[in-house]
Amino acid sequence: MLIYIIRRVLIFIPMLLVISFLVYGALELTPGDAVSALINPEVSGRLTEAQFNELREAYGLNKSFLARYGIWLANVFQGNFGHSLAGGVPISTIFLDRLPATLELSVVALLFSTIMGCILGTFSALKRGSIADSSLTVVGMLGVSIPEFFFGLVALLIFALNLGWLPVGGRLLPGYDSIWDRAPHIIMPAMVLSLMMTAGVMRYARSSMLDALSKEFIKTARSKGLPEWRINLMHGFRVALTPVVVLIGFRLPLLIGGSVIIEQVFQWPGIGNAFIAAVRGSDYPLVMMIALFSVFSVLLASLVIDVLTALIDPRVRLN
Repeated sequence: MLIYIIRRVLIFIPMLLVISFLVYGALELTPGDAVSALINPEVSGRLTEAQFNELREAYGLNKSFLARYGIWLANVFQGNFGHSLAGGVPISTIFLDRLPATLELSVVALLFSTIMGCILGTFSALKRGSIADSSLTVVGMLGVSIPEFFFGLVALLIFALNLGWLPVGGRLLPGYDSIWDRAPHIIMPAMVLSLMMTAGVMRYARSSMLDALSKEFIKTARSKGLPEWRINLMHGFRVALTPVVVLIGFRLPLLIGGSVIIEQVFQWPGIGNAFIAAVRGSDYPLVMMIALFSVFSVLLASLVIDVLTALIDPRVRLN
């Protein structure tokens, strides 16, 4: 088992390096540079080429692409993530300020989608072929197909503007700091963010439950005269839950990276909102670190899921 974990870690590190290089290269290919984005257009027209070069040299932009990537990578390994070009704030400070809001939103969305997806998927499997099963299948298809920002705009229109039940956006009003004060603000963005995942978990749980109910041990349990609820819950659902847990494990980092649009729609002060502002302002160091954080989250989740799967099923290690 230890050899398997070491092998997975050794694969994890070069994958992270390759992806970081590709992301850094993609930012290199974008038009303009950080200096052009920082200078007011009215002022830039009065600057000479020599002054532009001095500014680029001050930001280290006069070096080659590989040299800048090497310097950036060395700083990251030393724990120095650099500073935001927009205000000179350390990127680590931005993460510490923004990450709790994104994690809060993602965890609430994950919990809601997991509970609702498992319940609806199991119910759909037990009512296979019924009107309820067909209706849930249609709802699941719609949930996967319709973009999240559309649901977000509809939710804002109905529950915030027309009915006035929930606040329009933000995480917390000034002067309030308790968890109960934050609850009304997180309801809409968390529910909208969880819609697509709820549909995915529901469809996956239905398929897994149907597969579990077709196994021989279910027939054996029925032949013993066990109650149907006990067979479905204690035997079928427990077995069906294992592959669903793997799916859910991969969803949390995807929720963190995928909350960009929802945070923008509801003005949620998280990493996603900071990413949009960084892209608009050509704040390349911040864009790079947020992109790298998203990649790291996905790769780390993949590593953890692989190790847990290997612990559950020894055949994985043999392969």
